[in-house]
Order: sequence, then C-alpha cells, then structure tokens
Amino acid sequence: MHKITKSVGSSYSEPKIKPGQQIDIKKVLIIRPNHRLGNQLLLTPLVQEVINTFPDCKIDLFVKGGVAYPVFENYKHINKIVQLPRKPFSNLFKYASGWVSIKSTKYDLVINGDKNSSSGRLLTQIANASFKVFGEVNEAIQKQYSDHKHISKSPIYNLRHYLTKLGLPKNESSLPVLDIKLSDAEVIQGKKILDTIVKNDQKTICIYTNATGEKCYSETWWEVFYARLKKEYANYNIIEMLPIENISKINFKAAHFYSKDVREMGAIIKNTSIFIAADNGVMHLASASLTPTVGFFSVTNPDVYEPYGNGSLALDTNNTNIDDWMKAISTILK
Repeated sequence: MHKITKSVGSSYSEPKIKPGQQIDIKKVLIIRPNHRLGNQLLLTPLVQEVINTFPDCKIDLFVKGGVAYPVFENYKHINKIVQLPRKPFSNLFKYASGWVSIKSTKYDLVINGDKNSSSGRLLTQIANASFKVFGEVNEAIQKQYSDHKHISKSPIYNLRHYLTKLGLPKNESSLPVLDIKLSDAEVIQGKKILDTIVKNDQKTICIYTNATGEKCYSETWWEVFYARLKKEYANYNIIEMLPIENISKINFKAAHFYSKDVREMGAIIKNTSIFIAADNGVMHLASASLTPTVGFFSVTNPDVYEPYGNGSLALDTNNTNIDDWMKAISTILK
C-alpha cells in the first residue's frame, strides 16, 4: 500500500478556484483509517477546528474499528461514521463497500487526518469532493510554527493555510485540544465511582502503568516511581487505572479500578487532579477528558505525540531523572 500511494498527495499544492467562485462548505469528510483509541482521540482537535470554522456543516468520519463511536458520541455535527473492519481480509465486502461509499458521496471538503497514512492519501485522492486537503505541511507553516510536527496540530495548521487560499480570513486562534466532550451527568457519575475507590475527600493522582511494546516501562521502573510518588504526595490519594489485560506493573499495591467503557474511564479521570502514564491511548484519553496529563516518553517522539493543553506536558525519560519528574508534577499540582 505504501508503494502504491507514496506519490499521492506527496507534493503540497494550492487549491484552485475560479474567479467569483463561492466557497460554501456544508458537507465534510475527515479520513483517519486507524483503529487505535489514541489515533481517534488525536483526531478530535481537527473535528473541532472544522466545526468552529463551518458551524453549519455536517461531518462524515472514515475510520477503522468501532472506537470512534464512543469518542465522538457527543459531537452533534457528526453525520455518519463510515467504519472499516479491523480485519479487512475477513470482511472483504464491508471493506470494499466502505471505499465505494467515499467515491459515490459528494463532499465539499475532504481532509486526510494523517499525512503519513497511505490509505488516507489514496482515499482522499479518490473521494468525490470540490476541495481536498492531503495533509502535507508546506514550508511556510514549518517555519512559523515550532509545534507543527504534532499529529493533532499538523492537519489544523495545514487546513488553516489551505482555507486562506480559498479566500477565508487567516485563523490565528488557539488550537483546539483533545476533547471527548464528557457530559455533566458522566462527570457526576465518574465522581461517584471515584468516591467508592478512595473513600475520602483528598485530591487524587491517577497512574496507568501499562503501554504497548517498547513504550512500556518495567515493573522495577514503576515500583521506584510509585514509591517516590507516595513519599512526595502523602496527602494525595494515588489510584491506578488498570488496562484491559487487568495487570499492574506495581503488583496492585495502589487502590485501583477497571473499566472497558472509554467514556466511563474518561469521566473518572476527569475527577482526578493529574493523570500520569507512558505514551499510549489512555494517556490521550486522559488529555481528552481535559485533565492535566503527564506523559513519559522513551521511544516515540514527544514532538509528535505529547499531551498538550490543560497544563499537560511530556517528559523524555532518556534525558531527565526522577527528581525532574517530581518537579514537573509539583508544578501541575501546586
């Protein structure tokens, strides 16, 4: 797929409009065919940007897997979610019909949510749309914005630049942050669940000790970190959110909870003072619950994946130490 699509949309090109042509964006398609929770959450700022720019629009999402449904549950501008199966060769008809639907539906604007996605570029190419944003960031954007590499920010900067070429005024407002738009009722229910875990009125620190592959820190690493955290913040509750595998890198020493409900997980995190984890999808869920989030990075590039907004920050553990981490956490909690 990469070989087939490597040249599709690879060169930045300005949109072409006819003299006097009216720009009326009402139907938008955003493409992000990836099934992981983190990647769908990282799409929420772009969706907000489109809504803020075109308040009367309707948005279709082209994704993979079912996690986009809970992520975008409270986004009223979402018209339809076209869901590719996670295992295409086991569901060839559904997979093919998803691609066909892109060609057969007329859109005003199509946006590829990840410039590095081969299938995203190809889908953008075949889409039936007046205007197409493939995702390549031009040189002017790279020079102007030091954070242009971030996977959530890059498509927004690119879209803003593209729209100025259509005659829209330049947008220099703050970028949207990740947001799953928890309802008041969800947050209240999250508080009730948290109260059953901590059983006191102290503020709470939430940690998540799991991650995938090389991003996962060892049990020894987490044991040392947890012991120091308890010492430094004795007046805080410290709880652990357990992963779907129901395992703990600190051997279940902290009060803990387990849930498979993405929105319930976010609502509980929302009621804590800070969320601490390695780079993973749940770290982005915490960020999307608008909770200050600390992400530990040792393999992936924080310039691309760091949590941002709400006081959140990334810590590269390759060139910092535990004293640095405690200072950073204190800065958020004070």
